[in-house]
Amino acid sequence: MRNYKKRIADDILKRKLEGKGAVLIEGPKWCGKTTTAEQIAKSILYMDDPEKKEQNIAMSEVNPKRLLNGKTPRLIDEWQLAPKLWDAVRFEVDHRGELGQFILTGSAVPADTKEITHSGTGRFTWLTMRPMSLFESGESSGDVSLADLFSGNINLDGSSDIDIDKLAFLVCRGGWPQSIDMRKEIALDQASDYYDAVVHSDINRADNIQKNPERVKRLMRSYARNQGGQISNSVIAQDIFANEEGSLNEDTVASYINALQKIFVIEEMPAWNPNLRSKTAIRSSNTRYYIDPSIAVAALGIGPNDLIADLKTFGFLFETLCVRDLRVYADALNGSVYHYRDKDGLECDAVVHLKNGKYGLIEIKLGGDRLIEEGAASLRSLQKKIDTDKMFAPSFLAVVTGTGDYAYKRNDGIFVIPIGCLRN
Repeated sequence: MRNYKKRIADDILKRKLEGKGAVLIEGPKWCGKTTTAEQIAKSILYMDDPEKKEQNIAMSEVNPKRLLNGKTPRLIDEWQLAPKLWDAVRFEVDHRGELGQFILTGSAVPADTKEITHSGTGRFTWLTMRPMSLFESGESSGDVSLADLFSGNINLDGSSDIDIDKLAFLVCRGGWPQSIDMRKEIALDQASDYYDAVVHSDINRADNIQKNPERVKRLMRSYARNQGGQISNSVIAQDIFANEEGSLNEDTVASYINALQKIFVIEEMPAWNPNLRSKTAIRSSNTRYYIDPSIAVAALGIGPNDLIADLKTFGFLFETLCVRDLRVYADALNGSVYHYRDKDGLECDAVVHLKNGKYGLIEIKLGGDRLIEEGAASLRSLQKKIDTDKMFAPSFLAVVTGTGDYAYKRNDGIFVIPIGCLRN
């Protein structure tokens, strides 16, 4: 049996169980939800156990309470196979009057929610898990803490051993737990296998509608080509028409993207709306991201050598890796990650905003002095626009890079931090 690698979600799960009767862990298949829940659960019900699946689903219809019996916290894995369990858990939490009773895990939103009559407010709390960050997988030294940056600790002393070749491999491999300790060729196969499962099977679970695999492939390739962009579904439809054999209309594009979101393959980034000194119009469209860069790589049918040969594509996919990691780290700090873009074209790749009002502005650059300077200039421009009479000044400004041996603070106060030394 493989050794369990500690996840940042471990501590978040413990904290959430202290405050609610049930915790719902959501996220893509194969990201480690069940394994993480197993570390703390005292009893387990595997709803999709092939030998008991039909029996479990039948029992959920006639006597769901029976499935909830067991030592607590009780893990109910892939609960969405029996949506009636939601109300049963909510009822049981109410009547037991105790916290930390249940952990539910699910790799899809239930296709049919008509049997769920209660939102779960006050009884449930949610935890989103993603593929592993570089710190969790052991590729980041963790020398630079995001929490320290927010607390004002500016004594940076971090180093990274990730060079351009290793970074290309990490983007293509992704953060899938099973692939972390595999040899390179086999590890790269895992993301392709995941993509194939999405195309041929998993996407259909979102709404129980059978989809044409070739159409799904065309959609996912176009989405991959537009990583980090704020484009509309109509533009994606046009891109497919221009670059693929065949076409998809806007409604089909919207339904496919919605299905991918329901199985947590896509996690788009909302816009940040700060108080600004000027009346600048802010673009409010979501930024398009896969939950892990390896999905985009698989959709495009490329590998590490292709990224080295095409640094523009490499840069977009590296951005997806950084967004994945920043989301994982922000969750640990009770924060969220946003993007900023206004009508004048001023952008900020990532704004990590905590619930206490503190926030940090981050530009993401593959590396090199010119790109770092471009990122720093954007950060300074945005900082000048913020009305600090109405909100906090940013806790920090940082350029997160793919390459570079050391983290350091520039003369203008902006931090330069290789992703290979960052942690929560």
